[in-house]
Amino acid sequence: MARIEHVVVLMLENRSFDSMLGWLYPEHSDFDGLRGSESNPWHRQDGSVERVPVWNDNSISADAACIPNPDPGESFDDMTMQIFGLSTDGTPRMNGFVDNYMRQPAAEKPADPRAVMHAFVPRQLPVLSLLARSFGVSDRWFASAPCETWPNRLFVHTGTGGGQANNAALQRPLILPTVFQRLARHGRRWRVYFHDVPQTAALVSLWPYLPSCFRFFAPDFAVDAANGTLPHYSFIEPRYFPNQPLNRIPNDAHPPHNVAYAEQLLADVYNAVRGGPAWQHTLLVVVFDEHGGCYDHVPPPAAIPAGLAAPNGFRFDRYGPRVPAVVVSPWLPAGSVIRPPANGPPFDHTSIIATLDRLFDLGAPLSPRVAAAPDLLAALTLARPENGGPDRIDAAVTEPDREEMQAARGRSRNNYQRRLMWPGALMAAGAAHAAAHVHRAWHRTNTSPAAAGLDHNAGRRAAGRR
Repeated sequence: MARIEHVVVLMLENRSFDSMLGWLYPEHSDFDGLRGSESNPWHRQDGSVERVPVWNDNSISADAACIPNPDPGESFDDMTMQIFGLSTDGTPRMNGFVDNYMRQPAAEKPADPRAVMHAFVPRQLPVLSLLARSFGVSDRWFASAPCETWPNRLFVHTGTGGGQANNAALQRPLILPTVFQRLARHGRRWRVYFHDVPQTAALVSLWPYLPSCFRFFAPDFAVDAANGTLPHYSFIEPRYFPNQPLNRIPNDAHPPHNVAYAEQLLADVYNAVRGGPAWQHTLLVVVFDEHGGCYDHVPPPAAIPAGLAAPNGFRFDRYGPRVPAVVVSPWLPAGSVIRPPANGPPFDHTSIIATLDRLFDLGAPLSPRVAAAPDLLAALTLARPENGGPDRIDAAVTEPDREEMQAARGRSRNNYQRRLMWPGALMAAGAAHAAAHVHRAWHRTNTSPAAAGLDHNAGRRAAGRR
């Protein structure tokens, strides 16, 4: 088995597989992407029906990088319509994307029915596409549930959806066992690297670890990678909000955020890992939490239920649509199309937990979904870490101009951003910010952790007391 000592996960926001990688290998018969003939019906109010095809105009403009605009629907009910269409026979035909988009409440501008059928081509996403081709891509990675961001992000941390199907309905506080605690109990180090508001900090069980395990992405991730001090597990959260004082735009790729900023983030993550001394023993996974209402043509299969049923009765017994998933490691053959074992479950976010479980022998699975999930280690088939990939990737540096910054600040917050403003999440985020600032000050002044108010063992001691 490949010698992997570090797992790095970058989870971005709300794009389907087809929308980001569907045209990666248009001529490959063993790659389940787009062929250009896919379409969705649009049932107009006058009773007529129009077919809306997948499309791309090859533009690299800022407007093209923000499609779909406005944001598609992503609630459980929205996704149900997207997957099953207007039919009530229970067959997932993936033909309700346009109808659902055109039934959304009025937004900043009239909705173009073609927006959710847009799919980027590789030249528009050069970083993501280059990494997928240089290492591997999975066309069988589904969101853990046909739900919004919060339940799907909970799956990657806890192996369940927290018993809720939508962002707004999540229980408060979030008290769930996590893979982070299991890593700590087995002597494995972990960190969350974040930009602004770390959603992970909303998990109450992680609050004792805020001083020791939460760090700013910049510059700490690159510094840790360069020093060879990345933990066994690094989870990276993008920037979710515009920051006018710092002139920063969200880089999470959440529609209608400009995907160019997510490309820059991805290049930064790769360059840090690739240039560090631990490169030969690192597995980098780039994945999106859910499809965000963007079109995908593959029906999600049934899933093993995990955790409590949602208030609407959903038992988490089916996956959400496919999401982009790129796997990077020198142990992975270039051009790999990564699929799970035949006749078994597909990859989903619990595959990350399953991979950590197998690597670090973390004990009994967190949930039945984790127990069944395929891990990624079987894809690392090279006898030696000989796939160096690109030495580095230089993304086109994009700085927002005044008009773009003002537009970002004036845009209504999406449902995920509104949920991040929950007081408990903000309080935890504030504590994570304070700890990260203290850590930064400690390194600048060479002050001891205790004198700087930073106790690296607080989380572990608190975990031992529980």
